[in-house]
Amino acid sequence: MTWKVVLGIAVALAASWAALTIGLLLVRPKGSLLAEAIRILPDLLRTLRRLAADPDLPTGVRVRLYLLIAYLASPVDLIPDVIPLLGYADDAIVVAAVLRSVVRRAGIDAVRRHWPGSPDGFAAVCRLAGIPRTPPA
Repeated sequence: MTWKVVLGIAVALAASWAALTIGLLLVRPKGSLLAEAIRILPDLLRTLRRLAADPDLPTGVRVRLYLLIAYLASPVDLIPDVIPLLGYADDAIVVAAVLRSVVRRAGIDAVRRHWPGSPDGFAAVCRLAGIPRTPPA
């Protein structure tokens, strides 16, 4: 009976991983967006760290940011980095999802306030994360 449970869990994990991989293939950044993401990575990491340390942000937002930083620092990934394009695309997708969440909860001004890079770099982050550069009127 125990081996059936273990087998069932293994099959469920494999199916979940396969579904996630297919989903990442469908939503991965296309063309120059991935290269742009790599170019602005240092500024983005500094922004994430500054946002996570900002006591003015809600606790839930800061927890999400700390979890994101831990995920990015972890050697364990959803898709191993040795797989061309997809290996780094999963990190970009997770970062974009968390940034959207932060913007929804804390506002774009919080992210802009902590951005250490150029305005062009901030615009690229907004494009990558699919967030507006200005708050809605």
